[in-house]
Amino acid sequence: MEKNIFEKIRDGESPAEIIVKNEYITAFKDIAPNAPVHILVIPNKMIPSLSDIQEEDSIYISKIFLAIKQIAEQLKINESGYRVITNCGKHGGQEIPYLHFHLVGGLPLGTMISLPKSSKKIFKKQHDVE
Repeated sequence: MEKNIFEKIRDGESPAEIIVKNEYITAFKDIAPNAPVHILVIPNKMIPSLSDIQEEDSIYISKIFLAIKQIAEQLKINESGYRVITNCGKHGGQEIPYLHFHLVGGLPLGTMISLPKSSKKIFKKQHDVE
């Protein structure tokens, strides 16, 4: 089976601007950033998505979040604020089947999701939400 881009970056087979790499995680700059700071953080173990995490993967998950904290401090976005995002599955917007977290910041990010009023009305009606 052919490796995906994150596996190739993790294994040093594809170029990336690595921010942190250790036994558990690899963090690198996104090649198409959506904010002044946009870092991708992946476990060094292939885990397809958040839905595939097992108990034995907990060390990778904790190391990911410790690295995110360290990177936010290093890039001086820890005081102004940042967002950590992971997409899970097709409807969640996951494009690459490898668990990854987006660390974004460096500017005001606004609300997490802002649906148009017409979509909110449809959603409320479909789900009986007041």
